[in-house]
Amino acid sequence: MWIGLAAFVAFQIYFVQELLAALMLFTGVFIVLAIAALALYLLDRAGELGLVWAGKHSLPAVRLARRGLIAAEEISKKQLHRPRSATVR
Repeated sequence: MWIGLAAFVAFQIYFVQELLAALMLFTGVFIVLAIAALALYLLDRAGELGLVWAGKHSLPAVRLARRGLIAAEEISKKQLHRPRSATVR
């Protein structure tokens, strides 16, 4: 009976050790995934803040681009040849 009781206790301790080992492994995996999710969140948040900052500070570039577009439209409306010249064939 004592041998059976000792075997039962040893068997239970083994399972407890295995469960604790599995708990530690799953905890480690969870921590790694949580850190990865946090890094992605912080990267997304930094990107949003960067876009807001760029939107506020890009007004001079937008004005310059609009002036360039208007100038390009005016140049394209002008005739590039003389009005009475004949086309070359």
